[in-house]
Amino acid sequence: MGAALIPEPPSRSLRIYAFDPSVAASFDTAGIGEITLAVRWEQQLEPGPVGEYLEIIDRDPASDRAYLPVDLNDPHLLAQDGLQPSETNPLFHQQMVYAVAMTTIGHFEQALGRVALWARHRDGDEGTDASFVRRLRIYPHALRERNAYYSPSKKALLFGYFPVELKDANNTPGTIVFTCLSHDIIAHEVTHALLDGVHPRFNEPVNPDVHAFHEAFADIVALFQHFTYPGVLRDQIARARGRLGGENLLGRLAQQFGQSTGRRGGLRDAIGTVDTRDGVWRPHVPDPQRLERTFQPHERGSVLVAAVFGAFLDVYRARSADLYRIASEGTGVLRDGDIPPDLTNRLADEAARTAAYMLQMCIRGIDYCPPVGITFGDYLRAVVTADADLNPEDPYGFRLALVDSFRQWGIHPAGMTSMSIEALQWPTLESLARDHAGAVNMNAVRSLFGTPQALNMVEQSVTPRRKGDQAALRPWNLESDRYETWEGIEVNAAVLWGWLVQGEGAQLAPMLGIVLDGASVPGTVYRSRTLPGTPAVEVHSVRTALRRTQRGAIVSDLVVEITQRRRGYFDPDRQREYDAAPPGGGPKADFVYRAGCTALINPVTMEIRRVIRTAGTIVDDQQLDRVRRFLLDGGLPRDAYRGARALQGEDEPFAMLHSDEEE
Repeated sequence: MGAALIPEPPSRSLRIYAFDPSVAASFDTAGIGEITLAVRWEQQLEPGPVGEYLEIIDRDPASDRAYLPVDLNDPHLLAQDGLQPSETNPLFHQQMVYAVAMTTIGHFEQALGRVALWARHRDGDEGTDASFVRRLRIYPHALRERNAYYSPSKKALLFGYFPVELKDANNTPGTIVFTCLSHDIIAHEVTHALLDGVHPRFNEPVNPDVHAFHEAFADIVALFQHFTYPGVLRDQIARARGRLGGENLLGRLAQQFGQSTGRRGGLRDAIGTVDTRDGVWRPHVPDPQRLERTFQPHERGSVLVAAVFGAFLDVYRARSADLYRIASEGTGVLRDGDIPPDLTNRLADEAARTAAYMLQMCIRGIDYCPPVGITFGDYLRAVVTADADLNPEDPYGFRLALVDSFRQWGIHPAGMTSMSIEALQWPTLESLARDHAGAVNMNAVRSLFGTPQALNMVEQSVTPRRKGDQAALRPWNLESDRYETWEGIEVNAAVLWGWLVQGEGAQLAPMLGIVLDGASVPGTVYRSRTLPGTPAVEVHSVRTALRRTQRGAIVSDLVVEITQRRRGYFDPDRQREYDAAPPGGGPKADFVYRAGCTALINPVTMEIRRVIRTAGTIVDDQQLDRVRRFLLDGGLPRDAYRGARALQGEDEPFAMLHSDEEE
């Protein structure tokens, strides 16, 4: 049979540390310390590895060394599932970061139904000129320090390594900890990069939740990936006798890093913590007041992680209750001793399915977030709305469990009069149109959505950006070329910008929270270069989301992010002076205040299904003042963390945040 007739394999097998080297080196957990991942096959994978999404560059600036790149297409490596896990072999370090990063990317693409894109390189005023970033660069040995972070400016992940200084039962002084060998740290940092590709404005801290959300979301993805490894899951289920609410490795993040820095257990734990007074591990107890006294981003983010993981545990307990009744003859209490292997397997199946769905819910929710100023309450609404749109029935109660857990941890959206599932869902355009009755032409509004002619209105409302472009929306999905997808986003943004600012869509601006009347806005609002005098409008992206419902139907949306901006000043008197001045007057801003919305649109009828607005519009002085006060001191204790003002405009916010966590 000719080689051309042999189909391309769907994946390649690569060995990794399931958690980190400390788990593999422990006699008690050695059996689950190493696993093999099925990583998407890349035919054009070059030594490094360098593929479609990632470029591993292994240079060590501290020692001025450059390590040879691993060739995962070497026949010997293909025959033995890649290199054997090793703390001392740089080639395995390259293999480890590649395998875990590609696995994390796969979960995002599966949940969102589109190819993953990295954040664009931006130049010029406010990043008006963008360039495509095909590959995220990963440096396994970039830093000789206790840190690892995603660099938005370099579009790269930088991993550190450091010697252990402690001497105890878990640490030997002088041994080296490599952060690039921690599954959880790799998944966490890749998630930062993936989230930045969807929401680049989430790097701008305008309230206490913004950076905390970035950290929490990265932890959530890393945690739930533990449940996708069958051997690890069965082992931990058996040890815990199915009760995942107790101490176990599945809920723990970066164990080796945590132990080497003096912690008992991992860097963070979603389920509980070791009491420093007596050294006893105890589960987290929901505290509805904790957010009011917790401000450091990682610590604040841990509240969101605990709320999400608590909801997962509630659903898992409900789905596995029948298995306990069967195994215990109706009492629900198992006999002493090891649980039967068949029960272990069934409980592991339930845990895996529950965790997989919860992970998909959490990732899908990022398409339903406002474009700037995310809060934990906004994220709850996002996840609930996204899941309700996809699976209205919710037979296992995922949404109810999530809302209940968030309530117990004191997380709720601002200004809500009800925490019901229905009330939490973001509004439809129709409901907003009713609220604006009298302020807009309702007949015109009705003609703009829910009709087949709406798409033609969009296509005819804008001149192509470049010669050869067609003024039409470009679809994209998991089969699309990533560069063509990126170009399509740029064209789509131009098409929607023209429709909204110059075309029929302008009549919807009040309901979208967009201000187009240049005569009624403060002088500090940025004006359009294309339409002088008109407030500037940025259509950040018009991306496609494809999802499969539980019934097998394909659901498609256009996710459109629209923002406007205004110059802000720390001195309120200066703010009032420049607000009253002609447009463009005044010195450089102390900060930028942004407002806008995310709109979900049916790509066939152009019906705007959901509108996710920021707390205020660009002319909202109260919201601008809230941002000002937060950036000045946030009302936070002096030692809460380095402070939002220090991170405003910082090129490497995650380097500062992760370094701050270790101080």
